[in-house]
Amino acid sequence: MNNNIEIKIKLISSGGKVPSKKHASDIGYDISASENTILKSREVTLVSTGISINLPQQCAGFVLPRSGLSTKHKITLINSPGLIDPGYIGELLVPLINHADKDYDIKTGDRIAQLVLLNTNSIDFKIVDSLPDTSRSSGGFGSTD
Repeated sequence: MNNNIEIKIKLISSGGKVPSKKHASDIGYDISASENTILKSREVTLVSTGISINLPQQCAGFVLPRSGLSTKHKITLINSPGLIDPGYIGELLVPLINHADKDYDIKTGDRIAQLVLLNTNSIDFKIVDSLPDTSRSSGGFGSTD
């Protein structure tokens, strides 16, 4: 039985990449820049992804910062989280702000944000005494390269 949600995606530029995960257990799908961009110090820059998606009804997309960019380079999203509604099918643009004192170069293919999808189905929580160890148990905040 396949419980995956099908998301239609259109690559609208040659640098566009399908969002992907580094680890099978990750919730966020990395979103990449579709062109070289300079993030000026203390400024907001809309970074092109070269993709557009069509979310099904009852599904919301949230664009979130990458913890490595924020902690190592002081780069984050100005409107975090950015909400993608099911009816929006334009290009995904990521508004990054560079809080650092120097400019930062984004190259085509660099991972700049992550996409998390939320299905509006109900959730049941179960209280347990312990949780299982995972390959990322002790990695902590910003541990995915």
